[in-house]
Amino acid sequence: MSQEITPFEAIRRTNPAGNEFWSSRDFAKVLGYVNYRHFEAVIGKAKTACINSGQRIEDHFVGSDQMVEIGSGAQRSLKTVMMSRYACYLVIQNADPAKEIVAQGQTYFAIQTRRQELSDEELEEQRRLAIRSDLRTHNSQLADAAKGAGVIESRDYAIFQNHGYMGLYGGLGAQDIHRHKGLKKGEQILDHMGSTELAANLFRATQAEDKLRREKITGKDKANKAHREVGAKVRQTIQELGGTMPEALPPAESIKKLESKVRKALKKPKQ
Repeated sequence: MSQEITPFEAIRRTNPAGNEFWSSRDFAKVLGYVNYRHFEAVIGKAKTACINSGQRIEDHFVGSDQMVEIGSGAQRSLKTVMMSRYACYLVIQNADPAKEIVAQGQTYFAIQTRRQELSDEELEEQRRLAIRSDLRTHNSQLADAAKGAGVIESRDYAIFQNHGYMGLYGGLGAQDIHRHKGLKKGEQILDHMGSTELAANLFRATQAEDKLRREKITGKDKANKAHREVGAKVRQTIQELGGTMPEALPPAESIKKLESKVRKALKKPKQ
């Protein structure tokens, strides 16, 4: 179904910020609801479905006023709901299936919602690849700073890293995180972090390196303590912002698969 001919695309609007939305009044007309009150019941069901899907209603359904013509060029203000694409998808799923236009809408919004999901997935992949690359660089710089503080041996550096994890993950060390996430033997925890979790660890690494160098910390015990303190500070910030604790974030697909996919795409000859 092309965007040029669908009536749903014809009533799509854009606010000053560039975000798309649909007016519930326009939507009701397209679906053939003569009595808007009947359509309000459909919106109510859609809002319930929104809650059940784990989404916030206010992110997808926003009450507003809409000026409509009432004859002879006169207008009056009517209550309406500004709906996101996802809200439209939920509404169309709860509309009267006997209406032919509803069946068309279900197909249209199912396809468009899936396209949006794919777009979001691709954006998350790009974020993960970029942050994981930065983290590799900064972990190397952190290792250099730790070496300058007296953390020389590989075993000592593993202990040093563990202290950073324990600060950020509420006392969980690398092996604890590995078990908690349900990762298999040989899988690296950093390779299975989503962008949010990777970003928290990148912040931990950059700030720990800066602290070691800035305060000229020397001695393994002091370096370990400093790294744990930094991790705990990052955790505190996440908590204050109302974010999800890193140990509660689900594991992601191995980033090595994403890197492999990118390499293959680069090698693929252009048509």
